[in-house]
Amino acid sequence: MKKSTFVIIFGSIIILASAIIWLVSGSEFFTKTAVLVDVHDELFNTTYKEWQKKFIWGLDLTLVISAFTIIVSTVLIYYFKKKEKKDEKIH
Repeated sequence: MKKSTFVIIFGSIIILASAIIWLVSGSEFFTKTAVLVDVHDELFNTTYKEWQKKFIWGLDLTLVISAFTIIVSTVLIYYFKKKEKKDEKIH
C-alpha cells in the first residue's frame, strides 16, 4: 500500500471517529466542561440548580480535530508525492 493511501485512510478514520464521538456524546454545538443540573433537597423538599463537572464533546472540538487532520494529511501526501517523483527521477 502506498504511503499516501495510508495517510488518506488513517486521516479519514480519525475524522470519522471524532464525528461519531460527537454524535454519541449528545451533538452539542460547543464543548462543555460543566453541566447545570437540578438537585432535589429531601430534607427541605426544595429544588436548586448546581453545576456538575462533566465533559461533553462539542462540534467545535470536532471541527478543530478535523481541520488539523486535513492539514497534516495534506502536508504528508504532498511530501510523499514529492519524494516518489524524486525517487523516479533517480532510477
